[in-house]
Amino acid sequence: MSEIQQKADSGGKGGKKRAKKMSTKIDMTPMVDLAFLLLTFFMLTTTFNKPNVMQVTMPVKPKDGDPPSEIKSSNAMTVILGETNKVYYYEGLLADDVKPELKVTNYAATGIRKVLLDRMRANPNTVVLIKPARKSVYKNMVDILDEMNITNQKKYALVDIAPADTVLISKSGL
Repeated sequence: MSEIQQKADSGGKGGKKRAKKMSTKIDMTPMVDLAFLLLTFFMLTTTFNKPNVMQVTMPVKPKDGDPPSEIKSSNAMTVILGETNKVYYYEGLLADDVKPELKVTNYAATGIRKVLLDRMRANPNTVVLIKPARKSVYKNMVDILDEMNITNQKKYALVDIAPADTVLISKSGL
């Protein structure tokens, strides 16, 4: 609230009486209380952004004695996440006797997404093997998982990069 303070009359010389000067002092406490009440109200009534979570279905753990699942080379596509946002890929599996043609692209819609969509049209049974290189960054892994979701790729696996893949990248010069 505000209060009015009166200054005492000096009672000095002159015969004229002057009007008393009134000064006001405003108490800011109620306004601060109101501001904090409003702030608290709006903080409690707003809804915060919920984190976006991607559903990942993990395969059933094989029982003892079960052989590991094999992928046919014609159904396989290997994607290697390289450094500086490069994506290397080749069709099929890497074997000692067969060296596949390594190609390079990026994470743009005309890059790996187009490659994945073309591969899915050609072979709907495609299994994508994702291999992050040592110098790839976490953002690249998130980007490729997003591409798997966008292209509606149902079968993909995160696999450790093989030394043969690292050699293939270094020899390609891409």
